[in-house]
Amino acid sequence: MRRLRRSELSTPGSSEKMMAKAAAGEADYVFLDLEDAVAPNKKVPARAKIVHALTRLDWKPSTRAVRINSLESPYAHRDIIEIVEGAREALDVIIVPKVKQPRDVWWVDVLLSQLEQSLGMTKRIGLEVLIEEVEGLVHVEEIATASPRLEALIFGPGDFAGSQGVPAQAIGESPHYPGDIWHYARNKIIVAARAAGIEAIDGPYAAISNPEGYRREALWAASLGYQGKWAIHPSQVVPANEVFSPSPEEVERARKLAKAYAEAEAQGLGAITLAGEMVDAASVRLLRNVLVKAELIGL
Repeated sequence: MRRLRRSELSTPGSSEKMMAKAAAGEADYVFLDLEDAVAPNKKVPARAKIVHALTRLDWKPSTRAVRINSLESPYAHRDIIEIVEGAREALDVIIVPKVKQPRDVWWVDVLLSQLEQSLGMTKRIGLEVLIEEVEGLVHVEEIATASPRLEALIFGPGDFAGSQGVPAQAIGESPHYPGDIWHYARNKIIVAARAAGIEAIDGPYAAISNPEGYRREALWAASLGYQGKWAIHPSQVVPANEVFSPSPEEVERARKLAKAYAEAEAQGLGAITLAGEMVDAASVRLLRNVLVKAELIGL
């Protein structure tokens, strides 16, 4: 399912105040977190708070999601059962962290299918998975096709740094590495996602006080074809929405060139030159990406 994912805002599932603020905010997509943002002794009671937020708040963002705990934790299965039984159609997506193998996705898919059937639900809950372990990156192509529910792969640089053994100071950037230290991982994930017909979302940028760094990493991800980026603070939502949106000028240019090419194609032409710019089937494919995003945004 195609959703607008320019900004995916992380919100602690243990905080009623933060969830209410997120529900009224400008993010395209909000996920209520049961994993890293919630202390171990708060995880179980946070489930009921999340259900209340999903079902009782007036949500402005178009997509509501929940990140469960790792499948290797003692919380994951009850996270899924209690959230789905309580929220039902008010839940759009479940985010699964630390996915290592396609069987991880399959397990969640089967449990969701059983719940949806037993509850008489007509809405299918989508999945997004985090690639944040080296084992997950090794198997990312198989993970990307593990379930028809799967809508997006997310790169998680923080845990991935620990998994790979990268020095702590290099999680966001490294003064000793020439360029983007995560280019290989990001590129491998986007290729796997696009080959599977799903989307790729860039993960968090921890330095909240460095908006220039956040924008830089968002631009790197957008340049590779990523559809959006996580925001771990509301201040990161606006730059994410800006970076992953085509400008009005880009949309107008795409419409103009696509229309001209369609008219030429109807006359049997394979390529045209318009205002000094050659337009052929390959370039029209790029233009269509712009137009699809513009339609989702409502431009």
